[in-house]
Amino acid sequence: MNIIVKIANELGIKDSQVNKTVELIDEGNTIPFIARYRKEATGNLSDEILRDLNDRLTYLRNLEKRKEEVKKSIENQGKLTEEIVQDLESAETLAEVEDIYRPYKQKKKTRGTVAKAKGLELLAENIINQDSKELIYEEAKKYIKTEEIEKDLKIETAEDALNGAKDIIAEQISDDTEFRKYIKKVYYREGVIETTATTPENNSTYNMYYEFKEKLSTLPSHRILAINRGEKEEFLKIKIDKPEDKIIYNLSKRTIKDYKYTNSLDMDMKIDEITPEITREDLIFQAIKDGWKRLIEPSVDREIRNDLTEKAEEKAIKVFGKNAKQLLLGAPLKGLTVLGFDPAYRTGCKLAIIDETGKVLGTGVIYPTEPQNDIEASKKTLIEMFGKYNIDMIAIGNGTASRESEQFVSDTIKEYKESTGEEIYYTIVSEAGASVYSASKLASEEYPDLNVSIRGAISIARRLQDPLAEFVKIDPKAIGIGQYQHDVNQKKLSESLKNVVEDAVNEVGVDVNTATPSLLSYVAGINSGIAKNIVKYREENGKFVERKQLLKVPKLGKVAFEQCSGFMRIPGGNNPLEITAVHPESYEATEKLIDRFGYKKEDLLDKVKLEEMRKSLDEIDVSKTAEELGIGKITLEDIVKELSKPGRDVRDDMPKPIFRSDVLKFEDLKIGQDLTGTVRNITDFGAFVDIGVKHDGLVHISEMSDKFVRNPSEIVAIGDVVKVRVIDIDKERQKVKLSMK
Repeated sequence: MNIIVKIANELGIKDSQVNKTVELIDEGNTIPFIARYRKEATGNLSDEILRDLNDRLTYLRNLEKRKEEVKKSIENQGKLTEEIVQDLESAETLAEVEDIYRPYKQKKKTRGTVAKAKGLELLAENIINQDSKELIYEEAKKYIKTEEIEKDLKIETAEDALNGAKDIIAEQISDDTEFRKYIKKVYYREGVIETTATTPENNSTYNMYYEFKEKLSTLPSHRILAINRGEKEEFLKIKIDKPEDKIIYNLSKRTIKDYKYTNSLDMDMKIDEITPEITREDLIFQAIKDGWKRLIEPSVDREIRNDLTEKAEEKAIKVFGKNAKQLLLGAPLKGLTVLGFDPAYRTGCKLAIIDETGKVLGTGVIYPTEPQNDIEASKKTLIEMFGKYNIDMIAIGNGTASRESEQFVSDTIKEYKESTGEEIYYTIVSEAGASVYSASKLASEEYPDLNVSIRGAISIARRLQDPLAEFVKIDPKAIGIGQYQHDVNQKKLSESLKNVVEDAVNEVGVDVNTATPSLLSYVAGINSGIAKNIVKYREENGKFVERKQLLKVPKLGKVAFEQCSGFMRIPGGNNPLEITAVHPESYEATEKLIDRFGYKKEDLLDKVKLEEMRKSLDEIDVSKTAEELGIGKITLEDIVKELSKPGRDVRDDMPKPIFRSDVLKFEDLKIGQDLTGTVRNITDFGAFVDIGVKHDGLVHISEMSDKFVRNPSEIVAIGDVVKVRVIDIDKERQKVKLSMK
């Protein structure tokens, strides 16, 4: 298999792009570095395509390695044929390779291996070859062994011999690669998954699956994962309905030379009966029927379920990753003093005030919710904080007691405005994972003197100020987006999310003088050890003033510097280029470019001169200038973009949170009502939108557009502010259906 060509065809890109990317990966370059600084080589492939390419490269290399292992094993058994070699070469999945290897794999004790140990392999061959017309019963008598031998090896009757031969044939048919390929095709073409309730009288979230059927070919991934979970939690029983008669008929037709059965009714013969008149054809048919029920069906059922689950998990992980990246790249709120409000009932609502730099100014606890309901004292405390700390915004966590807290905050804001004329707004912030962070070692190191519960309020406030810097402190699996994240392969999920966070961090860039070790550890080429060393160096030697100082950090060598330096930002340093994503390897070309127009790099910090420089840059002939500067055209385009907006944060273009001062109650909702909401989560069946009531409303995929929508991510992203219309209200379950049409 030519891996380069295969990947190129799958991803719809050129062989040369794959080839060059593979070279860069093999040299030890990170995906963010390749995506940002080796665009000429890759033909400007995105980080998403590069990740897919890397994943396929790893899989296909493992596939080739496994093929060689299987080939060697079969060769060592003296059974390797040209046909097997060709089958291995054409296999495209690990499952296909294992199917080819199945007949040659060392088996544990089975009925077939026991029969072989008794010496019945020749009898099985005699039957399967179907060359003789003589009665096989008489032939079987020759295999009777009752002399003084081990009990397990005795063959006392012709029936015993023929039953043993049948066991060998059943295993051969079960192990046949072509048969299994055919059977799997039938499953996927005609198979139906059926689910029933283990205890129908029990009401559960799986009610819709208590009597459910759907073709395997149309079963969506979210349904597969839901069914799996229902089975795991013992609410559902699952079976795959498939055309058994058709499968047995085809296996028989392919195996029996003089096949006399014409339809499934003929299969009602006494399958276990062996008489002196029995033919080889009858025995093979019995072996097929037995092999199907005992060996093939359970095995293929399991494989199909595993295959469906794997594909569903892969899709769920992709959805989760996409959502996570959108959440991480949420617009930061700069220059604001934020009050983080972590709602609760019995233990009280925790408060933390954070200034524009993220510093904790003050903390507190109030009890406006049940059971205390101490609303007046809580209002007094909150209003005092408004005045004392000049609070601009309140970030309310969306967990337990969130809506009651929202009502309380809204009422307090009104009172404050009436008495002072000052406007304060609030917004609802996802608090998923805040408790995980609060109790973490990292939180203890950051706030050793603060109570665990107060740390949650700090995290909520900081998520509003800088979502990326705060969310990287939390295990991505705990940030509560996607679907069925606890049901998928956790290792694959963790790996995927680590890549997503890495891509997001490097897309934004990191201020090397303020970044925490957790944020720095996601920069290309930097691991957690080096990240801690960077912070330690900063603490001992003061702020970094230029990128090349990073080379003085212990264990950060030239290779790591090449990978990470372009993503590090140094505001107020010696070199204005270092507030941009221009890589040190391009400094010389960049300064030559600036010099052409009579400017110097320091002019990037002068608003008037920067505006003049922008106009000059807009007029250059990119192809000609790139050639003159000895750099690639795409690299020059990136440099021009960076010089036009030095220090720009890519997240500034993202939608800002919805700011509210009044609360919407569930009882206020009416069908047909138009609202504005924030997209909180996306699944492959729709999007959940926060419209300001207790539970997020669902915009089903069918209600997203008048046109056909293949994937909700084509229409919306996490954090998007969207206009929706209420189309259905379920008062009993407090659920709302929305439409974007």
